[in-house]
Amino acid sequence: MSDIDINQVLNQMRTLAAQARLQPAQGLESTTERVDFSSILKQSVDHVNEVQQEANRLSEAFQVGDPNVDLSQVMVAVQKASVSFQAITQVRNKLVNAYQEIMNMPI
Repeated sequence: MSDIDINQVLNQMRTLAAQARLQPAQGLESTTERVDFSSILKQSVDHVNEVQQEANRLSEAFQVGDPNVDLSQVMVAVQKASVSFQAITQVRNKLVNAYQEIMNMPI
């Protein structure tokens, strides 16, 4: 069984938190560019798909006994995939609700 290095897991979590704090600020810098909503949505769905595929790949590698993959990597990747999927699901739900509200507005 592989050793779980809690410091490695904590460092990965801190890195992800730092990246999450930086991403909104980067998006605000380019307000002069035209943003296509459909392309942003497609990129988000593609990113979620990539994260899920990476989690599946790591999980399968751990199951077959790859010495380069430890349990902490697998668990972090699975949690990233889960959070990403939940976030994109919430975005979808908000979009559906907004569409329904618009459709129910009187003309």
